[in-house]
Amino acid sequence: MAFSDRLKQLRNRHKLSREQLAQTIGVSYSTISKYESGTREPDFKTLDKMSDYFDVTTDYLLGRSNTPSSQPESTNDSIAEINRLLDKYEIDDMAFFDIEKWKSMSPEQIRQLESYFQYLVEQSKKLNNDT
Repeated sequence: MAFSDRLKQLRNRHKLSREQLAQTIGVSYSTISKYESGTREPDFKTLDKMSDYFDVTTDYLLGRSNTPSSQPESTNDSIAEINRLLDKYEIDDMAFFDIEKWKSMSPEQIRQLESYFQYLVEQSKKLNNDT
């Protein structure tokens, strides 16, 4: 599969518009459009940003490998499960990275978030102590 097809597939899988992807990796909308049409290719720095964002290897992006990640299989299962939960509860994962939404949180929402973070840390400590 060509880079252009792989990029479009990943963007669609992550439910991103071209504009959203462009903003995320620091290029223009037209640049993403040209990447996906195959008329332009990214430089190494941009390729690396895309690889990090989509959590795939550069070889996968370039079509040199059909294995998206060099992570152990169990990590891929965890990521797939998290993505399944995001879909199930209709959570727009891009909203998580929207700093304006974070800035507009009420004090009560921040307290709830802190409580949730505390819960996650406690659960992580329990898991680490069990292993």
